[in-house]
Amino acid sequence: MSKKQRIRPEFGERVHLEDYDPGYTGEYESKGDAKDALKHNLERIDVLQEVLYAEHKHALLIVFQAMDAGGKDSTIRHVMEGANPQGVQVASFKVPTQEELDHDFLWRIHKHVPGRGMIGIFNRSHYEDVLVVRVDELVPEDVWQARYEHINAFERLLADSGVTILKFFLHISKDEQKERFQDRLDKPDKHWKFSHGDLAVREKWDAYMAAYEDALTRCHTPWAPWHIVPANKKWYRNLVVSGAIVEALEGLDMRYPAPEPDLDKVVIPD
Repeated sequence: MSKKQRIRPEFGERVHLEDYDPGYTGEYESKGDAKDALKHNLERIDVLQEVLYAEHKHALLIVFQAMDAGGKDSTIRHVMEGANPQGVQVASFKVPTQEELDHDFLWRIHKHVPGRGMIGIFNRSHYEDVLVVRVDELVPEDVWQARYEHINAFERLLADSGVTILKFFLHISKDEQKERFQDRLDKPDKHWKFSHGDLAVREKWDAYMAAYEDALTRCHTPWAPWHIVPANKKWYRNLVVSGAIVEALEGLDMRYPAPEPDLDKVVIPD
């Protein structure tokens, strides 16, 4: 059994991704070993989401960040497969439009924050503005350096407004990324998922790891914690993410709204 690996870093600790094994699977040795635990988590998400929607007091924001082929789409699809689509909204943040560039960097993010009763999922997020923007030198350093505190303040505002925030970095190895890229090239039905630009980003792997380490260190707060998810094994990734979602929703101590009075006296007419 390998040494137990933390999913959430200690607050105030400098994150070094080399200390986090992307192939770690905890107490489980195989997908089959984790099957029942994952099934339990998905069933709990289904139940808890309904209470969240009915009570209409809280919102849950789930943020996914990863390198290309890290599994963001797949995680969302598998972990939320039992959820009611009516109560889930997904926003995917790509290259900003001109209108978005004409505003502050959080403008396009804030309008996608989930309202009460909803689960909102960010496929990439405001962290692109301290990741790709930093690595590709799209703005001066003093601009992106200031954004860590802007992000912390923004997330604190959301938390103070009743939004529970979970942030997941899906951590894969460079070798695993290569295998997933090759799989996309080998299978015609996955060609659409591959871009020549993915290779240009891969060449900057070390720069991205440094950028992620800063984001994971400087924006890991009690009100918006980061989870470093070992993601080489997709089944373990799904187990960790679903477990964190269950824990967060159960921690809200939600209740169904009180029923209208005298329901026991209601007679449904023919």
